[in-house]
Amino acid sequence: MADVVPFPVPEPIPEERPVLVVDLGGQYSQLIARRVREARVYSELVGHRLSADEIARRNPAALVLSGGPASVYSDGAPDLDPRIFELGVPTLGICYGMQLMARDLGGAVERTGVSEFGKTDLEATDSELFHDLPPEQTVWMSHRDSVTAPPEGAVVTASSPSTPIAAFEHREKRLYGVQFHPEVVHTPHGQEILKNFLYEVADVPPTWTPAAVIEEQVERIRAAVGSERVLCALSGGVDSAVAALLVHKAVGDQLTCVFVDHGLLRENEAGQVVETFSGHFRVPLVHVQAQERFLSRLAGITDPEEKRTIVGEEFIRVFEEEAARLGDVRFLVQGTLYSDVIESGGAEDGVAAKIKSHHNVGGLPADMRMELVEPLRLLFKDEVRRVGEELGLPERMVWRQPFPGPGLAIRIIGEVTEERLAILRRADAILLEEVRRADLYRDLWQSFAVLPAIRSVGVQGDERTYAYPVVIRAVTSEDAMTADWARLPYDFLEAVSSRIINEIPGVNRVVYDVSSKPPATIEWE
Repeated sequence: MADVVPFPVPEPIPEERPVLVVDLGGQYSQLIARRVREARVYSELVGHRLSADEIARRNPAALVLSGGPASVYSDGAPDLDPRIFELGVPTLGICYGMQLMARDLGGAVERTGVSEFGKTDLEATDSELFHDLPPEQTVWMSHRDSVTAPPEGAVVTASSPSTPIAAFEHREKRLYGVQFHPEVVHTPHGQEILKNFLYEVADVPPTWTPAAVIEEQVERIRAAVGSERVLCALSGGVDSAVAALLVHKAVGDQLTCVFVDHGLLRENEAGQVVETFSGHFRVPLVHVQAQERFLSRLAGITDPEEKRTIVGEEFIRVFEEEAARLGDVRFLVQGTLYSDVIESGGAEDGVAAKIKSHHNVGGLPADMRMELVEPLRLLFKDEVRRVGEELGLPERMVWRQPFPGPGLAIRIIGEVTEERLAILRRADAILLEEVRRADLYRDLWQSFAVLPAIRSVGVQGDERTYAYPVVIRAVTSEDAMTADWARLPYDFLEAVSSRIINEIPGVNRVVYDVSSKPPATIEWE
């Protein structure tokens, strides 16, 4: 794995003390980190294996312990260094996190035979977490075990009909627990509860804004890069565009952007990227035509992980060659996001499983010669967009739907060929034309076509056909960590299907993907 310039994960300085969200295996761990950031407080997701000493070295402003699917008494269940509770750091335990806190501090956790799943009525006292909130409110529960005795010195602050201890707090030790999930939208006052914990209990100011992110990253880029030359791997998407503008703001003409046309782009995309960056931003841009090179490497390859690895490695080789032509270039900028790192199994000491490697995370060659600069590595997509707006990026680029680095290679299920690329490229263009015509583009996180390398029987012009199906995928999401399939109008789907089948030779069937993430992923590969 290539070296990564250390500025994205620095030793915190006093005014940048993070809120650490400790991942105990819950499905909402990333969402907790997002909700803290939505309160304009910087947070990071970390693994539960961190020791108390390692936590203390991070100098956190607060800790939030996530939920989890296990019982605190199960073999192999996620555990914590119990000395963490002696650090004096304000700590909020959510669901499993609350139960773990109670157990380690001498309370009791039991399976009482009563479970709670879904919306639940809660009765709360006027305590620090529930200050200025209604005493009766609705929350989202998801648990079988319950705290049956709070830690010594802790006061019960909320209950539900089935859970007498739905929240507790130990003000002296600055420890707080809630059995419900404040981070989900199904808990209407959940964000206010989190804000009470952050602002009132932990005394963390809401100062983490796009302008602050820009200022902080510009300083770190300058410190890391110095006077060295820098290349930026530019794809034309919002991630690489924002990364490029941040680095250009930091080091100016030391930056050269390299746009590699690997032949896996959408219709007319290469020309749009070159025109936008060379014309609008006046940033030095090298346009590399490498279509044949990538397609020859992908010939015969059907495994999606192998595709990603090949594309990632070939990207780096092209950048290294361009760096050699430019002289001694030490640094390579990438628009890697936090969601890329998490899905590639790269959350720091976390329990997150590897879902798929991203070409710019898990697909990088071990012998890569340049060092990576990744100023967006700890940002989610919506945060990147807000930074892009602050930097003056045009709206059409800020809100461009995400497009994977390996491009259409991972939207062809099977071997990548020129014929299949041509079919998929045109199908995708038709879909996006209709999405824009229906004014749905901004409502959708992503909308794209997928081409499985299989054929099905059809009939066209009274003749039997044996042709490709095209899959339409459209989802709504906030950050790509979770997503729901979009409920598109039937007449819209009919129009898209009709155009694809009538206008593209070799296609006789269109289907719509109605699976959400989880259990599916957004991309098919």
